[in-house]
Amino acid sequence: MSLHISFKLSRSDLEHFGKVMVRAREKAKGISQQDIIDSAETLLAEVNRSDAADFIRDRMSQLETMIAMLVDKGWGLIEEDREHVLAALSYFSEPEDLIPDDIPALGFLDDAIMIEIACKELEHEIQAYREFVIFRASESDRRGKDPKELQKSDWLEERRQQLHSRMRRRRKGYRADRQSKSPFSLF
Repeated sequence: MSLHISFKLSRSDLEHFGKVMVRAREKAKGISQQDIIDSAETLLAEVNRSDAADFIRDRMSQLETMIAMLVDKGWGLIEEDREHVLAALSYFSEPEDLIPDDIPALGFLDDAIMIEIACKELEHEIQAYREFVIFRASESDRRGKDPKELQKSDWLEERRQQLHSRMRRRRKGYRADRQSKSPFSLF
């Protein structure tokens, strides 16, 4: 038997989490980027060793993606985006979080909620990174290359070619449709 529990965070709840995140960022200013990443990786390891709920484990996979965005040399985050991701991870470098991690069944709940909030903020960056990872895997197979050889620039070039191709197909369809209605065309 399973039980589905759902809850909604109010504006004041989100403001509270926002204040907690601001405090964590302030405390993390003296911590190196690598230490922030290491803290997030430590949390992942702790959750993997625990009997955490599926909800929490699902959020941890999102945390894993955020860490990968930072360490993946092929992705090469620009500094502004890198700072956003590091700011999101700064909460996990704070040893005293809202709910102590050693509380059975609930210890990682605050971490999961913070990951969910961070993922909403980084939604577009995370989606782009996931698309890049898929591209890199498929292209490395197709090209017979090591995936590490493929860079963000390769992905962007492929995306550019796809957009141009789609634009040409649409233009041809538009012309065919216009010719059946009017013989006039500027091109």
